[in-house]
Amino acid sequence: MIRTRSLSRRGAAAATAGAVALLLAACGGNDDESGDHGKHGGASASSPADSQKEQNAADVTFAKGMIPHHRQAVEMAGLAPERAASDEVKKLAAEIKKAQDPEIETLSGWLTSWGEDVPAEGEMDHSMHGSAGGMMTAEDMKSLEKAEGAAFDTAFMEMMIEHHEGAVAMAETEQADGSYPPAKEMAGQIISSQEAEIDAMKSMLDQG
Repeated sequence: MIRTRSLSRRGAAAATAGAVALLLAACGGNDDESGDHGKHGGASASSPADSQKEQNAADVTFAKGMIPHHRQAVEMAGLAPERAASDEVKKLAAEIKKAQDPEIETLSGWLTSWGEDVPAEGEMDHSMHGSAGGMMTAEDMKSLEKAEGAAFDTAFMEMMIEHHEGAVAMAETEQADGSYPPAKEMAGQIISSQEAEIDAMKSMLDQG
């Protein structure tokens, strides 16, 4: 009986030890998995902060430069309904305004989220940039504001071609040097849309 009890106790002890070993192994596996989940969870938890760090100096330069650039294009387009003679020019101007107004808001939102200042509106847009990046000078804008009819159409398209070419160059720089995916995506859209508009305006000028 004693021998039987002893064997039973040893069997029970062995079973208990085996169960403990299995439990420890399971816990160890969970620890590993928890570590992995912790890492993933940490990445997810820090993703907003990481997204804030995704932008670089080129992205900031792109946003700060494109906002006043777009504002001027919208200003130029706003003259067309009352001054343009061609329905095609009026339609083009409307499309420019429709596309670039929302982009200004998006670019401004990015700068704010990055802790950067949004360029102020006003004469600063003209005086700070001059003719750089295809920007029109204050004198150019005054000349366009005085033009009417066919003269306005020609001046508008010639200026807008130069303006668009500047925007395309800025967007190409962003695609080459930027790191913020949404900004690079917008740059690609600017390139494709404005190159198409440049071609259309050149064709319209040739026909005129």
